[in-house]
Order: sequence, then C-alpha cells, then structure tokens
Amino acid sequence: MPTEIPPRPRDATGAHVELVEDLIQQVTTRLLDPLAILLDDDAITGICERTRIDAEVWAAQLLGGDEHRATETATRLIAALFADDQVFDPQPRWWATPFGRAVLHSIGHPAREHVTFAAAGAMLGISRQGVHDLLTRDKLQRHPDGGVTTASIRARSIQRNPPHAKPAPASRSSTCPSP
Repeated sequence: MPTEIPPRPRDATGAHVELVEDLIQQVTTRLLDPLAILLDDDAITGICERTRIDAEVWAAQLLGGDEHRATETATRLIAALFADDQVFDPQPRWWATPFGRAVLHSIGHPAREHVTFAAAGAMLGISRQGVHDLLTRDKLQRHPDGGVTTASIRARSIQRNPPHAKPAPASRSSTCPSP
C-alpha cells in the first residue's frame, strides 16, 4: 500500500498565505539578495515592498481558477527564479514547497515529459514503492522511454492533494525582513 500524503482540508486563505511567503522567500533568496550586494538599502527596501505586493498577485494567479493565467504566471516565475542555461530540474524537495505544488498543479513539470520513479515520488510526496503501486493500479502512466509521465503525475496530484499541503520550513533571508 503506498504511503500517500492524505488530502488536507481545502483552506484557500492558508494556501494563499503560505504561497505568498514562499514566493517572497524564493524571490528574495534568488534575486534580491544578490542585488543587495550592488544596490543601496533604500533601493532594496523599495524592491522588497514591491515584491510583497506582487507576491500577493502571483499567489492569487497561481491558485485562481484561470488556468491560462496560472500557467503564464508559473512560467514567468520559473524563468526569472531559475534563469540559467540548464534545463529546469529542481531538487526533489522543491516539489514539497508551496510554489512547487502550485507549479505541479498549474503546469506539471515544465521541462520534462517523464521523470524517474524517485522524482515522481518526490512530486507526489510518496515513496518509490508507492509510485510502483500506483503504476500497477493504473493510477500513474509509464513513459515508453522509462519512468513516469509528468502528465499523469500532475493529474494524480490534482486529484489527491490540494496545492497547499504543509511545506517543509523554509529558511528566511535577511534582505527583506518581514513586515
């Protein structure tokens, strides 16, 4: 029997708040902390304030009912936060963050048609054995080239878990202190 994360009660406010905090943390860590080395405190303070406002909007777009808007927002955020020459392939623990869950629900894995059983397990919050069990019961689909299709992972995630399951605690950055 797989050890799936049980669905949590749908709490739209809690999901929104967690996603906003996670987006602020990720934008701060990946974009603003490096800028703080180059810019003065006044410039960073203004950018931090704007980030808080925009994170509220991004969270609403990612969690809202407009699939096109959620897809567009997730794509823009990934492009900005993970801007390098490598294919987007986050660490497995990233999928447990509020932003990771929102991306999974809105677009699935943006760069892969299939992933390993271990990655599928991380995306769903279950063990590799759980992934095998779901494949056997036709709850997930095997990819012809090996692994599990990301489309079936996304569908399973949407079916079983809301995007606001409790994340692992994130580290805080000092560039943008909490209001």
